[in-house]
This record gives sequence, structure tokens and C-alpha cells, in this order.
Amino acid sequence: MFKDRTFTWVLIITISLFALVSFLFLPKAFSGEVVYSPEIFSIGPLIVRWYGLLISSSILLCYFIGRHQAFKEKVSEDDLLNAVFIGIILGVIGARLYYVIFNFSFFSDNPISILKIWTGGLAIHGGIIGAVVSTFLYTKYKKNCTLKFFQAMDLFTFVLPLSQGIGRWGNFMNHEAYGTPTDFFLKMYVPLESRMPGLESFSFFHPTFLYESVCDVAVFLFLFYYIRNRRKGFGEVTSLYLMLYSFARMFIELLRTDSLMVGNFRTAVVTSIIMFFIGLVQYIYLIKKRGAKI
Repeated sequence: MFKDRTFTWVLIITISLFALVSFLFLPKAFSGEVVYSPEIFSIGPLIVRWYGLLISSSILLCYFIGRHQAFKEKVSEDDLLNAVFIGIILGVIGARLYYVIFNFSFFSDNPISILKIWTGGLAIHGGIIGAVVSTFLYTKYKKNCTLKFFQAMDLFTFVLPLSQGIGRWGNFMNHEAYGTPTDFFLKMYVPLESRMPGLESFSFFHPTFLYESVCDVAVFLFLFYYIRNRRKGFGEVTSLYLMLYSFARMFIELLRTDSLMVGNFRTAVVTSIIMFFIGLVQYIYLIKKRGAKI
């Protein structure tokens, strides 16, 4: 039995929202009957984009979900707000820097584009690195901090996949982060101006944004259950996130047409492999440390 009914309601609402969004947006968009604009509206120089709205709203939603869990663990609101605020800033910086570094040939010729994060180009692995650094520094140097490092990481990583799952729809609205050409029944139409060089003659592609979004939400639901009902020590949720997300991302990334590369290797695949084994080793260590069987 669950300790309360929160999980049940989160499950129902999440599935209902995804079903509603999928029913309303996907059929006509995937067929090419409707091509959605990345922009919601504009007023003079002010442009409101789906990408920014979805990411910001996902952060807000995840904050309130994580806040409930944090208060159960006797974390002060000041520490939570400060850690989240600093984590968001360093997370966004890390996500952008990661993307820029592995696209340096483009950004070296277009340096002003580095600042245009609203058009896309945030790498989750860089964001995770930035958030880990900020969490470590805050929990280590904040006096009388009510957060421990791995406790803070658990609170971050159990809601992170929900934010990722919502954020992937920003990629959909930007017509990016899609996969290779396909005739699969879930094939997605990509407008000509958004097709990768060399793929202009193809119209339909794997909707890798959707594959990952579904996986992300599934990971979130599992971690939500785990942190509330199964966790015995700090760090377990973080370890499981590293394993589950990395495992899914490795295979989905192989379908992508816009992967960041290091030589002949996809950086997301290499990073995911490293993260998976870090999570595996850490989880085994934590379980054995408390004398439990794996």
C-alpha cells in the first residue's frame, strides 16, 4: 500500500495529460496536415516560444512536487529555494556550455548565438553536471544547511525526468531532436526547412522526442514511488536515475540525426554509458553498505 494517495493522483493526472496532449497535437502534426509554430505569440520584439514555456513550467511543476517530499524530510524552505535557484542557474549554464563546446565550429562563427537559448540547444548532460556542482557547493559551504548532498541529489533526480519529459515537447514544437527517416507507424512529419542536411528528400522521421518523453515519464513515476516507499538511504534514487535514464537515452540517441559528436562517437551515448556505470556502482555500494541483498 502507498503511504498516501499522492502517487495515485500524480499517476492519473500525468497519464491523462499525456493522453490529452497526444490526442490533440500528434495525429495532424505527425501526418504533416498541421505544422505548429515554435512561437506562441509575439508583441513587438517580445517573442514567447513553446520551448521556453514548457521548460519553465516543467521546472515550476517539479519544484512543487519535490517541495512536498523535501518538507517530509525536514528540509527548510530557505535551503530548498536557495539550492533550487542556484541549481537552475548553473544547470542552464552547464547545459548550454556543453552544447556549445560540442558545436564549437558553429558557435565560433556565430558567437552571438550562444546567448539564444530560447531557440534550443540545451544538453541535459551538461545541465546535470552544472546541477551536481551547484548542489555540492551549496551543501558543503552553506552554514547550518538542512540538506545533505545525496539527499539533495535524490530530491533533484526524482523529479528531473518529469521535467525532461515535458521539455522534450519543446523539441517537438521546434521541429528538432527527431530521428532517422522511417515508415514506422509512429513516423513524424518534419517540415523541409527543419530537415538535416542530406535528408531533404525525406518527409517522415522517428519521433525520438516522443520516445524519450515516454521513457522519462515512466522513470519519474518509478522514482516517485521508490523515494516514497522503498528508499532506505540517501543516494539510492540518484543511482537509479543515472541507470534508468542513461539506459533509455543510449538507445534512443542512436536514432537521432543531430547528435553531438566527438570524432566518430556520439557524446550522449558515451556520457550515458559512463553515467550508467557510475549509478550501478554507487547503487551496489549503497545497498551493500546497509547490509541488504540486491
